Amino acid sequence: MTLTNRDLIELTEWRRKLHRHPEISNEEEKTAKEVVNFLADTRPDKVLTRLGGHGVAAVYDSGRDGPTVLFRSELDALPIEELSGVEHSSQVPGKSHMCGHDGHTAILAALGRQFGRERPARGRVVLMFQPAEETGNGAAGVVADPRFGEIQPDFAFSLHNLPGVPFGEVRLKDGTVNCASRGMRIMLEGKTAHSSMPETGVSPMPAVSELMPALPALGRGTFADEDFGMVTVTHCAMGEAVFGIAPGYAEVWATLRTRRDERMAEMVAAAEALATKIAAKHGLAVRFDYHEIFVASVNAPDAVEHLNRALDEEGVARSEETLPMRASEDFGIFGHNAKSAMFFLGAGERHPSLHNPDYDFPDDLIPIGSRIFMRTARNLLG
Repeated sequence: MTLTNRDLIELTEWRRKLHRHPEISNEEEKTAKEVVNFLADTRPDKVLTRLGGHGVAAVYDSGRDGPTVLFRSELDALPIEELSGVEHSSQVPGKSHMCGHDGHTAILAALGRQFGRERPARGRVVLMFQPAEETGNGAAGVVADPRFGEIQPDFAFSLHNLPGVPFGEVRLKDGTVNCASRGMRIMLEGKTAHSSMPETGVSPMPAVSELMPALPALGRGTFADEDFGMVTVTHCAMGEAVFGIAPGYAEVWATLRTRRDERMAEMVAAAEALATKIAAKHGLAVRFDYHEIFVASVNAPDAVEHLNRALDEEGVARSEETLPMRASEDFGIFGHNAKSAMFFLGAGERHPSLHNPDYDFPDDLIPIGSRIFMRTARNLLG
């Protein structure tokens, strides 16, 4: 099945509407309602809302035995001021779709139009519009929702547009395609003092000066190694912005990154042990918490095989270049209980980069992405 010219016009207009009204992670209430309203004419057999926050799942059921195949897109935008200059620029100051999630959502809506006209021959399709990908809690929240059991997939697929890759080409491989990562916050507590008598307090400054180089030194291997690990210090704050007080509190933020989830556990243990040792040396208490936790995205060979077949049949060029990527993506959690795979769809070699203020999703990717997904679904479900 193919999309009509009218479909493509309406999907493009709708994508640009989403672009004008972005909502960042965990705030996607209006975007979720837009999805439900846009799909209403396709008469899904079941619609689940507020999955893991503002997630929406639309189910197209054949009524016959067969696998459940899930396709996932993301609803959230970013806290970035848009500078693209396009007519459909964000109307919300400081927020914009600078990652293309509006386009991914339009691609899934394109599937909804086609399955609204003709259900799969067997099994069922689930269109999963997921919240909060950018903060890493969206997929985890969806999967943890008790109602997710109603749509538990056998296969799960996703895509992400990728600037720097020739337009319309695909990047795909077995195994890890996105790294595991997590934000680590180290809180060091001592005692403030008058700046004229710093010896009467306990300053975190010496500990911070040791941690800053010691944390990155925990990394090992090159990115090509399975045991690759990286620590990037991203932020540090200490004391008050005054001259009369010696600090008694500091925070160091770092992002830990690995190719494997098991290696991440080792990195966390090593970073905590290091910080604890340095804190004790300088008479400080230390606490930790973690944010934006992403598991590794690992493509299952069986799922990749289905995507490769669809790419062959649709005549889409592909390679394994640029994979895996250091960047993280929370789709990986869907693969813990399903055969999952994610591919990357070229947005053009000179297209503005993701998360840049001049980025905009290329609308001409909507028919390409939907063709690949649709062929995959029809091959699995008829």
